[in-house]
Amino acid sequence: MTVNTPLCFKGKKILAPMVRVGTLPMRLLALDYGADIVYCEELIDIKMLQCKRVINEVLETVDFVAPNDRVVFRTCEKERERVVFQMGSADAERALAVAKLVESDVAGIDINMGCPKEYSTKASMGAALLSDPDKIESILTTLVKGICKPVTCKIRILPSVEDTVNLVKRIEKTGIAAIAVHGRKKEERPQHPVHCDVIKAISEAVSIPVIANGGSHDFIKEYADIETFQKATAASSVMIARAAMWNPSVFRKEGFCPLKDVMQDYIKYVLRYDNHYTNTKYCLCQMLREQLETTQGKKLHAAQSTQEICEAFEMGDFYEETTAIFEAKRTSLETKVQDEDDQTEDPDVIKMAVRFDKREYPPQITPKMYLLEWCRKEKHPQPVYETVQRPLDRLFCSVVTVAEQKYRSTLWDKSKKLAEQAAAIVCLRALGIPEGKVCEGENHLINKRKRGDQEPLISRDRGEDLAEPSHKKANFIEDTSDMNVPKI
Repeated sequence: MTVNTPLCFKGKKILAPMVRVGTLPMRLLALDYGADIVYCEELIDIKMLQCKRVINEVLETVDFVAPNDRVVFRTCEKERERVVFQMGSADAERALAVAKLVESDVAGIDINMGCPKEYSTKASMGAALLSDPDKIESILTTLVKGICKPVTCKIRILPSVEDTVNLVKRIEKTGIAAIAVHGRKKEERPQHPVHCDVIKAISEAVSIPVIANGGSHDFIKEYADIETFQKATAASSVMIARAAMWNPSVFRKEGFCPLKDVMQDYIKYVLRYDNHYTNTKYCLCQMLREQLETTQGKKLHAAQSTQEICEAFEMGDFYEETTAIFEAKRTSLETKVQDEDDQTEDPDVIKMAVRFDKREYPPQITPKMYLLEWCRKEKHPQPVYETVQRPLDRLFCSVVTVAEQKYRSTLWDKSKKLAEQAAAIVCLRALGIPEGKVCEGENHLINKRKRGDQEPLISRDRGEDLAEPSHKKANFIEDTSDMNVPKI
């Protein structure tokens, strides 16, 4: 694989990585206003490795989705050549695994070596790496050799200029494409002056591009100040954090847009890419700042949904229109997927439209238990469940094979367990076997389970060790497609 459009870090205006701020809507807005490169918020390697890459056909995005269905990182084609994925990591192999996971969807990979927050440093990440040059070298070298996209890192300065320059020279030898330098020590905060002289010393000591960061408080009040900060640090590029958080149109060479327009443009991206309302609310609060006590600010503070946020900014109608458009698109795609399912369905599968409702069954009694009991009684092999997840809406369907015949429900369920129970019901009904419902009268499995609950106690008294029943190990076949879409 080769890099199609290598990312250049010279003469660029860059949106800095900011926790809770650098999500997709803010990154796209910064690009619209003139940013050349945007960094996502720092994402922890361990959390990313739990994610599955899915194509969201409704939003036309690539989503990295955690096991709890939360979207950890979302990106789209519009930013693919200009977004840098920043991760927190203290392990070279984990960092490489994450980089390989996202490599095809981003323009570059960055390692955070400057975050002073305890949640990062306690895990030996962020600014904690500055005291471990060997680990820095290992992580960066592994990434540079292991992926085809450019690798960068972001650091803070050390107590002495000499130590900082020496560290950066060592970092340069790993082969990274650029280094971002926040001109403050790890114990310093935004109100402390940025050390332009240290950034300048670094810029003059190395040949790779140096990206100056930390100028929002002292320098960058408007677009023209970006160049002033760049000259003061002799850096190749400038990375902007808080000034862009307050008003991302700071990247606009023509000057600031009215804040009302900026916030409405941001909300449009929020709706377009289904941003979570808590993140949206946080970013808008950062933009309003001193206006939070206004009527609009109080409405925003009280908002508990994206719709209420839109209403606070007089965009209620836009919310309704956008939601309707995406709901129609989702319905259309669902219909298409269902039609394709119907065309490719195995005609030998016996189907019924049923769901499992646990309220209709005694406690701890399920159709799967009844089906297993029947198979044992009839000397059949135990039931085999094959479960798939539909990529569009993340619903599940299960096919159970009993005595070489397959059964399934035509209704898709929200969990694997529910889908398997529905398949068992179809099989039991097709065979005319009781399924254990309360309405069926006396349940022989209840008495059996009561006796079974006492058996482990007796067995333990005898010193016996009971093995886990094999029928609990249900067979689960996951859909091979990566096209998995969280609902809007």
